[in-house]
Amino acid sequence: MKEKKNLWQAVKFTLFSVSAGVIQIGSFALLELFIQDYWIPYLISLVLSILWNFTLNRRYTFKSAANVPVAMAKVFGFYLVFTPLSTYLGNVAEGHGANDFLILVVTMLANFVLEFLFCKLVVYRGKEDTLPK
Repeated sequence: MKEKKNLWQAVKFTLFSVSAGVIQIGSFALLELFIQDYWIPYLISLVLSILWNFTLNRRYTFKSAANVPVAMAKVFGFYLVFTPLSTYLGNVAEGHGANDFLILVVTMLANFVLEFLFCKLVVYRGKEDTLPK
């Protein structure tokens, strides 16, 4: 039964991440029209997608009543490491001629896998399914 629950969580996390990805790619594309540097559109679109994804996954994927500021602080800690690293590597890749959207897709896939594991094993560990029904 636990495997089924974990699979369903992974499916929901994936679907919400896809919706966050649409927000990230859409806002990135719009910002890229006006801002030529990779890192500025990337950071703004990343923040928008994080807020969307965090809100939906806390409520519907992990069904957690965990203290929201504490949970968000943990996610913020994840992004304190992920964001500078991905921004730097994206900037380096762009400097070597890689396509901005290819860089974004690779970064988003890495973010998807790492964030799911971080949320499951750190942010909501022991606090899943605690929302009142």
